[in-house]
Amino acid sequence: MRQVMLDTETTGLDPKLGHRIIEIAGVEMINRRLTGKHYHCYLNPDRDIDAGAQQVHGISAEFLQDKPRFKDVVNEFIEYVNGAELVIHNAPFDVGFLNHELGMLQRERINHFCPSVIDTLKMAKEVHPGQKNNLDALCRRYQVDNSARTLHGALLDAELLAEVYLALTRGQETLNIEMDEVTAASASEQIVGQRELVILKATQEELEAHNSYLEALDKASQGTCVWKG
Repeated sequence: MRQVMLDTETTGLDPKLGHRIIEIAGVEMINRRLTGKHYHCYLNPDRDIDAGAQQVHGISAEFLQDKPRFKDVVNEFIEYVNGAELVIHNAPFDVGFLNHELGMLQRERINHFCPSVIDTLKMAKEVHPGQKNNLDALCRRYQVDNSARTLHGALLDAELLAEVYLALTRGQETLNIEMDEVTAASASEQIVGQRELVILKATQEELEAHNSYLEALDKASQGTCVWKG
């Protein structure tokens, strides 16, 4: 199974108000193993960044002036995510922005390229109801080192999300391990069953020593030794 841990940073909270994506990052995982194949880019949104958003991610409009537009990277982005299952923390937010950007270019929605999307925020709320389930809280809960996360950053957050996702779904690994152990045990039983059993009988000296021990035990327990026939 190919999965991509995906995260975005934006100019604000609502694409309907004209807000845009300014950073996209993806981390690839195949069969629950990180491949080292990442996708990352900054984007020029051609608009101002809300002060509140800039406090969260620390990205300024000046920094983005010489960066490409979404239209310039859309093909390579689609090529990277195409066919993968997306894993996103608070998926409706990122998916909404991605669909807005794709729609502005008259392109298909993201679920056309990635039919399956996992929302780890929804998953975490089901596993830990009534608790904080933002990325920082989950990192603390699962002992994932997030000390480098002084600000939100798409690539770092995608990497942290990969570790959190593996911890959230660890039961799948446990199940596989248990099945492997059962299979190994069954194989051992079959091998043993194919061998001729060797029976070692006690010697006369060993029998006499055993009987002497039982006599002493019976005497010490005032005739209540159950092993003495």
